[in-house]
Amino acid sequence: MPRKLAVLLCLAAGVPVAMRAQEAGPVFRSRVAMVPISAVVRDSRGRAVTTLKVSDFEVRDNGETRPILSFHTDNASPLTIAVLVDTSGSMRHETKLAAARQVVSAITSELRPGIDSIGLFTFDSVLRELQTFTDRPTGLDAALAGADPFGVTSLYDAIAETARRIGAKPALRRAVVVLTDCVDTSSALAPAEVSGRASAIDVPVYIVATVPKIDQVDYTERSYAPGAQSTSDARHLALWTGGDLLWATSDIDAAAAGRMILSELRHQYVIAVDSATDANWRRLEVRVRDRRMIVRARSGYFGRDNGVNAVPQQ
Repeated sequence: MPRKLAVLLCLAAGVPVAMRAQEAGPVFRSRVAMVPISAVVRDSRGRAVTTLKVSDFEVRDNGETRPILSFHTDNASPLTIAVLVDTSGSMRHETKLAAARQVVSAITSELRPGIDSIGLFTFDSVLRELQTFTDRPTGLDAALAGADPFGVTSLYDAIAETARRIGAKPALRRAVVVLTDCVDTSSALAPAEVSGRASAIDVPVYIVATVPKIDQVDYTERSYAPGAQSTSDARHLALWTGGDLLWATSDIDAAAAGRMILSELRHQYVIAVDSATDANWRRLEVRVRDRRMIVRARSGYFGRDNGVNAVPQQ
């Protein structure tokens, strides 16, 4: 079998993951010979760059350049998406849930029946599965019609558990899309822990802040208050996984956010490098020759045959 085909088949099978319960939450374990890296590239004006070749990329593992074993740009590959909707008490404002439903509608309308797969989850203090993963997404947003926001918010714990579940899915392109007002009141896990664990299994996290337009400035300003919980925590979490933080302050913004996420996932560059043989967290950096371009990709991974006890350093 040609080496490139063998590598792609291995990547399509997904990175095997297991979970070991601890007081701090789920811990992921990977045993891989190769490290798949999903990367999105944008130019200095924020436009997607989709014409790069393998020679344009450089991957560094703990600062050491790694040869690229595989390079994949097929935008016809199936997508697997886990949509996670905040239904805690802080989402009680009707416009927040309305924006969330609009994002779900925008995503499902662009998915290809029988090819792409989507699962729907909600959370407050616990995670709930509203719809198991399906390749028939029509009308999925209707499942949120009866949502009655209540309770405390375990945002980061819910993201970690959702990432673990989708991480077991055999898909080359997969992501968690979180619809929330970015308030967390009761998680056991910190944003850096969650981003490290999602990054370790190459699951980008897209967080869509569904807040009224009038509140966006307040949410942004809180990002600069020392010690204050804010959207900066959510943004850093998303970026460290290769995802992003988007705003949905209106129906137009919500629909645009859904379409943008799908467009990025369909135009990812999927790269593979050899895994390190030590048991530690390995910092990954993906670059392109044109330094004016911005690359988003997973921040790292755990080497082979590891126990994964340490918290990744961002």
